[in-house]
Amino acid sequence: MPALRLLTRLCCLAALATALQAQAAPEIYRSLCDASAAVALDAGHFVVANDENNTLAIYQRGRPEAVATLSLADFLDSGDKESDIEGAALVGRRIYWISSHGRNKNAKERPERYRFFATDIDASKSPPSLKPVPKRYEKLLDDLVEADALKPFKLKDAAKLAPEAPGGLNIEGLAALPDGSLLIGFRNPIPNGKALLLPLKNPDELLEGKTAKFGAPVLLALRNRGVRSIERVANQFLIVAGPTADKGTFSLYHWSGKAGDAPKLAQGLDLADLRPEALFDIGGSQVQLLSDDGGIEAGGVACKDRKPAEQAFRSISVKP
Repeated sequence: MPALRLLTRLCCLAALATALQAQAAPEIYRSLCDASAAVALDAGHFVVANDENNTLAIYQRGRPEAVATLSLADFLDSGDKESDIEGAALVGRRIYWISSHGRNKNAKERPERYRFFATDIDASKSPPSLKPVPKRYEKLLDDLVEADALKPFKLKDAAKLAPEAPGGLNIEGLAALPDGSLLIGFRNPIPNGKALLLPLKNPDELLEGKTAKFGAPVLLALRNRGVRSIERVANQFLIVAGPTADKGTFSLYHWSGKAGDAPKLAQGLDLADLRPEALFDIGGSQVQLLSDDGGIEAGGVACKDRKPAEQAFRSISVKP
């Protein structure tokens, strides 16, 4: 019997080692730390927003340095202040982007963070390029506060708090729905410990200056965590759940997209110390996760406080 137990233990250890080897070491991409939103542009390129500035960076998969950048400071009319871009969703050749719509960490109002906009992909050259759609929308927070279906969540009060404070307001997820509408994912608030998702029915009309139209809100049990990223892959959604504040655990969930269905935890995926805030489909039943590594310290200095040449974020590709 002892020999049998030893053999069983050795088999288990071998299986664990195989599983760990199957999850490749993270790739490193340079020039920014806070990878907050991203979209695949084609089979080999992706674009990343950094919530610490207003520049989009385009990368070739597997190549550490950005191959192109696009400054949005003038387009967003944000001056030298960050618009806090946190979510992105691809519909056809158009990428919709959404900022946090929250205050700063000191609960001071920052109007430059009230931004909803889009960029169109030009795939005629390599790497693909992006062009901002002429108009942006700045009244989404007003629409959220005034929406009758959202009154129970007291977003007017939430919007007066710091985004990571209990009950504060912070948007971090955006996903495309099959009909071209979008799904907004809130990091905060988490009503009764559940993540809040909200369909946005008319994204293109917002870019024409029209008021937002919302569908019925959805609440999902993600173990008292909010949405840090969300992506529609095939006939389901993948959701990165993470803490409303800075400290806490991250997990990946599968969700059918139906309000009455509970999300299911992805099995066999160890995120270790990664803090995924961007998730996108790369085909072949794979998704790419980007980690917001702005808070990682080296020599007592956080990554986001270093010079751009010294900044980097991690990425993994998985089959969830």
